[in-house]
Amino acid sequence: MKLLHCILYLGTVGIIIFISGRIVPKRWFDSRSFPWRSFEWEHGGRIYNKLKIKTWQNKLPDMSKICTKIMPPKKMVSTDRDRIIVMLQETCIAEITHVVLILLSLECLEIWDGIGGIICTVIYIAANIPYVIMQRYNRARLQKLIDREDKVISRERDYDNSGAYNGDPLGKLN
Repeated sequence: MKLLHCILYLGTVGIIIFISGRIVPKRWFDSRSFPWRSFEWEHGGRIYNKLKIKTWQNKLPDMSKICTKIMPPKKMVSTDRDRIIVMLQETCIAEITHVVLILLSLECLEIWDGIGGIICTVIYIAANIPYVIMQRYNRARLQKLIDREDKVISRERDYDNSGAYNGDPLGKLN
């Protein structure tokens, strides 16, 4: 019976957090801010290559394939800046969704005290960690695209139409 309570609790929490993630304003999430930006130890997402993320990330269930009407596709179909920014925000939302699910799963330890609650909680946490890793890995890669584009735009701003340097490396004269 306690197993059923844990399953119902986690299912209900999962639905509520999923819906919350869909309605939260994307503008609240800036991929360059803490905690979304890559930490130094992540080496721009390269640390996750040691976990062989490229071999397993596309094999995990993906809500964008299940809820196609309310979830944007995760595949890169263009390098349009606005589309990449939306994808960056989506990675932030997905990460916080899975982190919150991990934290809320600790309630199973109260619902089912003893080894059953521990096993249930550990399995749920283990099932959500790969999604957090995927979001951090993909966000670092998407952020590199945006940063590269920002450098190009900045360089273009430093030169006028004739190709002459305008002496404004920060783009504040225009």
